[in-house]
Amino acid sequence: MAVVIPALDEEASVGAVVRSIPAALVREVVVVDNGSRDGTAAAAAAAGATVLFEPRRGYGAACLRGLRHLRARPPEVVAFLDADRSDYPEELPSLVGPILEGRADLVVGSRVLGAREPGALSPVQEFGNALATRLLAWLFGVRFTDLGPFRAVRWSSLEALQMQDLDYGWTVEMQAKAAKRGLRCLETPVRYRRRVGRSKVSGTVRGVWGAGTKILWTIAREARRR
Repeated sequence: MAVVIPALDEEASVGAVVRSIPAALVREVVVVDNGSRDGTAAAAAAAGATVLFEPRRGYGAACLRGLRHLRARPPEVVAFLDADRSDYPEELPSLVGPILEGRADLVVGSRVLGAREPGALSPVQEFGNALATRLLAWLFGVRFTDLGPFRAVRWSSLEALQMQDLDYGWTVEMQAKAAKRGLRCLETPVRYRRRVGRSKVSGTVRGVWGAGTKILWTIAREARRR
């Protein structure tokens, strides 16, 4: 399998994230530098990651850059996690296991079902998660508790989804499209801690507004395309 990690100004944490990934499971760790102004790329490379650069700002744009790189030698499974050390890479086996066992095509790590440090998710994030997942259940008949970034998906299934979103709608686009295509979707509880540094989304009013409106717009778009 392979792991894709979008990163923007995460010099203080990305090296520890890469080194925490279980080496026995993973063929390649790809860190996509999304325009950092610090030493993110150097820290990731020093930890053993393949470093790519994506000048277009956006979480989805960075993920898509990582996938273009992997198409030269596709893995069986690809996982995504954040570079800010809020996720626990050591829990990767619990996400990948159901896919390798043939029980799932997409496994989302649920921060809602797992243990969270106080304040790791802001009240706005918790409300947004609850609203978005209820809309997914209502419109697509699939039950999730979270839009968490820590997830694993079968490569062939991911390619069939034809992912397009360049920013905040990436995770919900994946879950909505997976439901529409009838993929086997599971959630597994994951731990979640306070991130290192300031969030680019929940740390600013602009980020919160942009993420919230894009997630709702993405759900509406995918519902219309049914």
